[in-house]
Amino acid sequence: MKLLADKTRLTILALLKEKEMCVCDIVDILQTTQPNISQHLKKLKNGGLVIETRRSQWIYYSLNMDDKPHLHGILEELPSMKEQLNKFNPNCCK
Repeated sequence: MKLLADKTRLTILALLKEKEMCVCDIVDILQTTQPNISQHLKKLKNGGLVIETRRSQWIYYSLNMDDKPHLHGILEELPSMKEQLNKFNPNCCK
């Protein structure tokens, strides 16, 4: 639960609720630095909330909530990020 006490990590989880993403996409959407997002993702990964998948030189992150039913209610309460994702034009991981 301590991992969920940070606004940036909650926003990252809300984004990943919509689709898997690479660090550079999250950086662009949240308008912050790559080291900042990487540190948050590292904490979420160490806490077992996200998993990473390597594709070529890129690492994609997705939610890992199947074995955490107690967190499903919290995720459902997070605001949708669909509008932000629809405005977003990924350009770095292609």
